[in-house]
Amino acid sequence: MAHILIIDDEVQIREVLRTVLERVGYSVSEAENGIQGLEVYGKGGIDLVVTDIIMPQKGGIDTIMDLRRDFPAVKIIAISGGGMCGEVSYLDMAI
Repeated sequence: MAHILIIDDEVQIREVLRTVLERVGYSVSEAENGIQGLEVYGKGGIDLVVTDIIMPQKGGIDTIMDLRRDFPAVKIIAISGGGMCGEVSYLDMAI
C-alpha cells in the first residue's frame, strides 16, 4: 500500500485522516505545516500528499508550489475547511 503524508495544522484532522487511512492499509506520516511537510517529503518514500490549504507558517498553496517545483511527479490532494477573510474568500484570493 501507499505511504501518505498528511499536512494539516489541525491535530484532530490529522488524527481522523490517519485513522481512516491506516484502517484501510495505508501507512501515514504527518506534518503540522508546510515547512515540516517539505522536510518529511524530501526524505523520500511518500506516494501521496494530502495538504490543507490554510495553515500558519507555510500555507498549502505555497507548499504545493514548492513541492511541484522540486518534485514534479508529486501527487497531491488539497483540502480545506474554508477560509473567509471578511467578505472575501481566502481561497478565491489564492487562485
